[in-house]
Amino acid sequence: MRWESGRRSDNIEDRRGMRIPGGFAGGGIGVVVIALIAMFFGVDPRLILEGAGQLGGSQPQQQVAPPDPAQDKLKDFVSVVLADTEDTWSDIFRRGNSQYIAPKLVLFTGAVQSACGRAGAAVGPFYCPGDQKVYIDLDFYRMLDQRFGAPGDFAQAYVIAHEIGHHVQNLIGISEKVHAASLRSTQERANQLSVRQELQADCFAGIWAHNANRSRQVLEAGDVEEGLNAAAAIGDDRLQQQGQGYIAPESFTHGSSEQRVRWFKRGLDSGDLKACDTFSAGRV
Repeated sequence: MRWESGRRSDNIEDRRGMRIPGGFAGGGIGVVVIALIAMFFGVDPRLILEGAGQLGGSQPQQQVAPPDPAQDKLKDFVSVVLADTEDTWSDIFRRGNSQYIAPKLVLFTGAVQSACGRAGAAVGPFYCPGDQKVYIDLDFYRMLDQRFGAPGDFAQAYVIAHEIGHHVQNLIGISEKVHAASLRSTQERANQLSVRQELQADCFAGIWAHNANRSRQVLEAGDVEEGLNAAAAIGDDRLQQQGQGYIAPESFTHGSSEQRVRWFKRGLDSGDLKACDTFSAGRV
């Protein structure tokens, strides 16, 4: 991926090396449990965040260690990808006679406090609509490569673009509608709504890649394959098979590997918001 010459975003909030009093920082059983539930069994991490927030209060984070200098290049990369999503969505919103409000991206180590509650790094990257921020522990990228077999800088960019997709959903009112509908639904129906929301965020990530490459020629040979591989690696079916040895489609909250690849590719091929209407699609 051609990123070194790209613009850097000012919307990075670096909380690496900070600890939440009484939180998950430093690992331990809390992180292990969250890892098993959220990453392997297909549970929506936001449910865990909300529960943790009720227990954790709003104690401030404390600086306990300086950021790892070995992550400096990765932080730079994240800043460039974030800036590129800002340019892409600002242009798309402008063409729709609207204004894009860029989110903050928070880098953290071990655990973090957000408006959605307290979270350990093992939940993976997440977006919190309450404060309109994306949260990521950069160590997740090592896990994406080593545990899930999805290496490459474009795979890493896809992760950011997916979370930005949730921010776009929040801005245009989709997240609020899904949340309200889920409260009125059975658990199975709420899971289905969550899948459609996640697949739309995958499609929005594809829209970013389509427009970024058309405008700024960011893609290199093999990049698309990296993105598709990353989408497949974190499908509910694959994670459930790894974690519990069997697949339970009724508990899916993010979509199967095949679904995630297909919707990401739909956004990538079209670059069109209308192509990403997962909620009206008869087949997801």
